Amino acid sequence: MCYSPQADLIGGIAIGAIGIDALRHVDNRKDHIALASLPLLLGAHQIDEAFVWLGLQGHVPSAVGRVALWVYLMVAFVVLPIGIPFAVRAFESDRRRRRLMAPFAAAGTLVGVYLLVVIVRGPIGAQLGHYHIAYSAPIAHGLLVVSLYVAAVCGALLLSSHRHVVIFGVLNLIAVAILARLTIDGFASLWCAYAALASAAIAVHMRWGKRQHERSWVPTAV
Repeated sequence: MCYSPQADLIGGIAIGAIGIDALRHVDNRKDHIALASLPLLLGAHQIDEAFVWLGLQGHVPSAVGRVALWVYLMVAFVVLPIGIPFAVRAFESDRRRRRLMAPFAAAGTLVGVYLLVVIVRGPIGAQLGHYHIAYSAPIAHGLLVVSLYVAAVCGALLLSSHRHVVIFGVLNLIAVAILARLTIDGFASLWCAYAALASAAIAVHMRWGKRQHERSWVPTAV
């Protein structure tokens, strides 16, 4: 997915289409809107990275590439660790599971706020690597921050009572383990691409959950 700007662009469009399909199946399940929007967000995120690529390659003005860099890091470092656990918690009907998700939402908020400060203070940068973009930011206590990030993003998913959401969490956890061993500087780029692909599980959940909801929902007589 992140091997070239063309791959990012094509992949982003494909994932965006999956996101649109997921949103089409929200219907009256308003508590699912945030989760259903995630594939669309991740698809747009990949399209944005195509412009980071193009900026680094000199195919678009450097100012365009710089804006794309800021947008990419804001989504990867701030929106995802805060948004994912809250999105999962929003539609969880099991109260016990919701309580267990609360620490992950708190950890995600803590990490997101810290990384927002890091981005604003800078300096941030990006360089072309082997089949990925290497993003840089002055993160102190990197291992702790990354551990909390992974816990926030994957923990709530794994606690969900919905099978496809758990699958999404498991796939991302596996990707984290593999990518952490293979590459450090390309982690943000490659993991976000993998998360975009894995978010297809959310679209499946929206379709499957819609059918379950329609079978269980009985209109109230007026």
